[in-house]
Amino acid sequence: MDLHISRSSSDHQAYGSMSNKHQGKDVDVENSSTHLERGLHNRHLQFIAIGAAVGTGLFLGTGSALATAGPASLLIAFIFIATILYSVMTALGEMAAYIPVAGAFTNYASRFIDPTWGFSMGWIYWFSWSLTFALELTAAGLIIQYWNKSLSVGIWIAVFWFVFTLANFMPVRWFGEFEMWLSSIKVITIIGFLILSICINAGVGNSGRGYLGFKYWNDPGAFAQHLVDGSVGSFVGFWAVLITAGFSFQGSELVGIGAGETKDPEKSIPSAIRGTFWGVSGLFIFTVFFLGINIPYTNGDLTSDSQDASASPLVLVVQLAGIPVLPSIINAVLLTAVLTAANSDVYSSSRILVSLAESGHAPSIFRKTNRLGTPYYAVGACSCVGFLGFMNLSENGTVVFNWFLNIISVAGFIAWAIINYCHIRFMRALAAQNIPRSDLPYNAPLQPYLSWYGLFFNILIILTNGFEVFMNWDTSAFFTKYVSLLIFFVLLIGHKLWKRTKLVPLNEVDLVTGRFRSE
Repeated sequence: MDLHISRSSSDHQAYGSMSNKHQGKDVDVENSSTHLERGLHNRHLQFIAIGAAVGTGLFLGTGSALATAGPASLLIAFIFIATILYSVMTALGEMAAYIPVAGAFTNYASRFIDPTWGFSMGWIYWFSWSLTFALELTAAGLIIQYWNKSLSVGIWIAVFWFVFTLANFMPVRWFGEFEMWLSSIKVITIIGFLILSICINAGVGNSGRGYLGFKYWNDPGAFAQHLVDGSVGSFVGFWAVLITAGFSFQGSELVGIGAGETKDPEKSIPSAIRGTFWGVSGLFIFTVFFLGINIPYTNGDLTSDSQDASASPLVLVVQLAGIPVLPSIINAVLLTAVLTAANSDVYSSSRILVSLAESGHAPSIFRKTNRLGTPYYAVGACSCVGFLGFMNLSENGTVVFNWFLNIISVAGFIAWAIINYCHIRFMRALAAQNIPRSDLPYNAPLQPYLSWYGLFFNILIILTNGFEVFMNWDTSAFFTKYVSLLIFFVLLIGHKLWKRTKLVPLNEVDLVTGRFRSE
């Protein structure tokens, strides 16, 4: 049953009076069976998000993107996506600091827009992160084959599935520490790579190339032409890599998923939002910049189909400089990056499932927690999706898994667009209920213009992500590119017809349930 709570202004005042009896903390009466532990700190939120965001997209995907667009287009694409991410993160921060509930934005879609939007967004987002867990388990096995190709990928899928399922059954404060230390390894590695890249560009190494500077921006050039010639081809190359850039950044918004388990959310969430955005954006933008000045985009190794370190542009930079040993070290870090992402995937998907259950969109059993505050049914269900990774052991399974990959890529942009729209509705609801934004723990800047900016470009990228299909029509490729959007609309239309839900009136939007006010 869809759970929609409406309160008049008198109910709002009555509820506020009741909340004062609970030492200044608003209590979610309807969801009282869910007892998630508020054990996460600011640093935990940041590293959970970094753990999910910094993975195969940066370490592997940037190579083919550089070959497609060229160094300048790739850099501009990452900066452009960073501005969209900023609109999403600040919007999410304003809502999550005020109403820090499990699952955050999947809950907000039901409350601020329409239960149907919460249902559709929540399930496709849950599906994407659950599938990502299966993807990362498979990637981990392929990365290990860099050292020993005789061992089956299936062995490592099973081993890592057990490890990360067990990790997610731990108390959330232990999980947060575990994820923080794992994620810090790849952050340190990227920083080390940036320092090494500066040295290589200055002429360090045994390659004999000497000082590089912006040599490769002049020859073969800063902009690659894709599909068509001339300046139009350069723009096509830029637009073609936006999905790659977006996929790399996706996961940053997961800083809001842990809102319901955060200590002192009014202070921790805004700080975590800022830290995550600037940390992830800085790492990504500087990494693609140094890749672009140290590798010519015409290098054939950038388009390798390999899934291990040999396909990483970071390794290619080191190899071109004639520095031995480091490829194996980077492969080890790449493995760590994938494993931390897998760890974050189970946590995030399980909390999304909790949010769906609390909104009435999933069985209520997924709301249940043990004495440690862990939603054990939700964790168990989400970890089981990881077994889909074994599909890659069969030839036909690989085809299906590639479809799954496309669902993951675009589902993130759908979530970003809905977060922006939730925020627009949130601000309007505040105005309708005479609650000034100045009273909120955190105020998103440049509003409402920034949220409209993010909403517009997220929708535009979603609709045009498969534009190459229309230039050279391919029916199979069309469905592959737009499968996630099709699934979303099937969920949206199906739920709307079944439940007959309506847009929540602004004066009835629930701005009370789940609030946390510290003394």
